Amino acid sequence: MLCDYLVQILTARVYDVAQETPLDYAQNLSARLNNKLLLKREDMQSVFSFKLRGAYNKMVQLPPEVLAQGAIAASAGNHAQGVALAASHLGTRAIIVMPVTTPQVKVDAVRARGGEVVLYGDTYDDAYAYARQLEAEKGLTFIHPFDDPYVIAGQGTIGMEILRQYQQPIHAIFVAIGGGGLISGIAAYVKRLRPEIKIIGVEPVDADAMSQSLKAGKRVRLPQVGLFADGVAVRLVGEETFRLCQEYVDDIILVDTDHTCAAIKDVFEDTRSILEPAGALAIAGAKAYVEREKIEGQTLVAVACGANMNFERLRFVAERAEFGERREAIFAVAIPEQRGSLRKFCECIGYRNLTEFNYRIADKKEAHIFVGVQIQNRADAAKMVETFESCGFKTIDLTDDELTKLHLRHMVGGHSSLAHNELLYRFEFPERPGALMKFVSSMSPDWNISLFHYRNNGADYGRIVVGMQVQNHEMEQWQAFIDTLGYRYWDESQNPAYKLFLG
Repeated sequence: MLCDYLVQILTARVYDVAQETPLDYAQNLSARLNNKLLLKREDMQSVFSFKLRGAYNKMVQLPPEVLAQGAIAASAGNHAQGVALAASHLGTRAIIVMPVTTPQVKVDAVRARGGEVVLYGDTYDDAYAYARQLEAEKGLTFIHPFDDPYVIAGQGTIGMEILRQYQQPIHAIFVAIGGGGLISGIAAYVKRLRPEIKIIGVEPVDADAMSQSLKAGKRVRLPQVGLFADGVAVRLVGEETFRLCQEYVDDIILVDTDHTCAAIKDVFEDTRSILEPAGALAIAGAKAYVEREKIEGQTLVAVACGANMNFERLRFVAERAEFGERREAIFAVAIPEQRGSLRKFCECIGYRNLTEFNYRIADKKEAHIFVGVQIQNRADAAKMVETFESCGFKTIDLTDDELTKLHLRHMVGGHSSLAHNELLYRFEFPERPGALMKFVSSMSPDWNISLFHYRNNGADYGRIVVGMQVQNHEMEQWQAFIDTLGYRYWDESQNPAYKLFLG
């Protein structure tokens, strides 16, 4: 099968619609990492991602009479645009089934490239099932986003270009993994010609289907996936892509949202281009790998695989990038409620830049301050805790606490003597018009909402924190309710920041 993929990649029909993208030197990031980092700029394709390579290579291989019937695909973004563009170039129709939660900008992009959009279901799985139904009903050909040899071969041309563009030693190539089509194609080519080059996949910590599958030795279906890096939010990897990754992938790095946001900022500072979260995963993975392995003086390649970013998401990315780079730390500090305490607290901070400061009187003996401080690295945050403690101030480092970063920093200072039997939960749900109302209306009228915070980050998902007053004898009913609600959730009732500022 290896020889077959080599031939298929060498003969892939991608350049009718795709361009050979540059392999750019990331000067600033390379200097910081003490390694040479090269960015394979797939964000510069006409559809702003690599997906048109595989989609076109699959469709151009179809017999003329089959192609004339038209193609169908299920996608919420980049694959949809690739199929639509390929169909337009080949003179056939393309129906793209997209979840109703898909942002309008992505729907408009598919239509602008000649695709017929059908909105169906809240999730990709819903859209996929309906697309397969339409495939049979209308006699169309389904274009799989990753688990197809022609699609894999089309994406593999990226590996071919990398080896042609840089013929000196390469330590590792970093590739984002969703369903596995991109890394499978690159690995199948690179490992045949340059087996010494490491192929390292990168996945979000909350969408790690390939990592879990490789560890288990079989494909693992995730019960749910994180939605921030929506381009790789895949619950089950492909059969063929799993087989290829088993054979060729050397390692998988997992990164969180903060590290991904920091990578988006890194690429912007080097190129003035803004990658989407999935498009920046490889860069985040390369940074994490360098930190883990302590390597220097090596050449690393990261595939910048997409830039279909909603402008409204930039606020969230900018906020979280500082955490990803360890440039900001958040603390809860308790100081005596007496004259001179605040001045002493400021003296402890010294000449450091404050990013946030929140305080509200709540207790006669002790004041709780919520403060953000600019830092140089994670060790610097630990030193800040030591400094506050040495001044006699009890301190909690909240820098890695999701509840704090998402919600509490926007709503501290709200103690209430009326919030008896309060439970605090975070929820994540698909964003769409009316989604917030649907969420609220699903709550039982028997439970009183005692706290609520929601922020629209311009993303495909919404995040809510809810305080619910639930009696002890209702706990079983409450647990059954949240388990059947269908949304990802986290119990934050024992979160120390919640107890300090809101509980």
